Amino acid sequence: MKALIYDGPEKLAFRDAPDPQPTPGQQLIRILAVGICGSDMHAYLGHDERRPAPLILGHEAAGVITGGPRDGERVTINPLVSCGTCTACMMGKDNLCPDRKIISMPPREGAFAQFVAMRDENLVTVPAHIPFAKASLAEPIACGWHAVRLARHTLPSARTALVIGGGAIGLGAALSLVAQGIHDITIVEPNGLRRDYLISHCNQHAISPDDLPQNALFDVVIDGVGYAATRATASAHARPGGVIGHIGLGEGTGGLDIRRMTLQEITFIGTYTYTAQDFRDTAQAIFDGRLGPLDWTEARPLSEGPNAFADIRAGRTPAPKIILEPHS
Repeated sequence: MKALIYDGPEKLAFRDAPDPQPTPGQQLIRILAVGICGSDMHAYLGHDERRPAPLILGHEAAGVITGGPRDGERVTINPLVSCGTCTACMMGKDNLCPDRKIISMPPREGAFAQFVAMRDENLVTVPAHIPFAKASLAEPIACGWHAVRLARHTLPSARTALVIGGGAIGLGAALSLVAQGIHDITIVEPNGLRRDYLISHCNQHAISPDDLPQNALFDVVIDGVGYAATRATASAHARPGGVIGHIGLGEGTGGLDIRRMTLQEITFIGTYTYTAQDFRDTAQAIFDGRLGPLDWTEARPLSEGPNAFADIRAGRTPAPKIILEPHS
């Protein structure tokens, strides 16, 4: 098969790779759409020691089962594989399984390829009317869905929200907020090209960081970026008694105003990916149309992956998500 292979910092090559070999309980999936995630970009830049070269990246995927009794079934892939038997898994918090593995991280190759093998329980059937590009958004949007669910559980009375970052994670969180009952949402996005796209194409209230009033306070703040500067923004703009849902993994330390958070009883929730139920709920919300038209992606052939990464790196892409098509 053909695959896009990470060979080192800012080095990607489109070349032949061994076909995956499904084991019992797994299916072979012909990948038809796979999104570029921020974590893929971190690896591409050499910032993720968990993803050493050479490696096939990519984990936001959808396609068609090839062979076996489910041949031809359209599916979207939950890339997070948990053990199913530990305390976290038994509590329904399988995203916290100590033995969890994800495709695109050794020993599991990722989905920037024409085929991937995945176990049955990680596959969600996609209705015929849903394009594969939309189905592949279940994974990134599930991250925001999970963060919003936890924030809403902590503060059921929440009515206003600030989302930091207007990429797919931030936009997915904004759409999840609406689907879960919070409609007064502001997105802060520093890239003018992206910000204009969010306003004109996605009907979002998106502003520059410089236009965020210093005294503006929100019930819920979702940080979809995860840098010290964005955490500083989050802790400054959560209202007393509010909630910060932290998704982004930009850098590991700094930014939080612990004194203000303590004195104002602001809850900080670190959120990692999503549970299997969150993934299924997000997929169903996509199928039902509760997350909107989801027409804010840009499609490119997998062979153009190196240019796509370079364009994202340079901030030249207005669309929040680039979808790669391995069979184009």
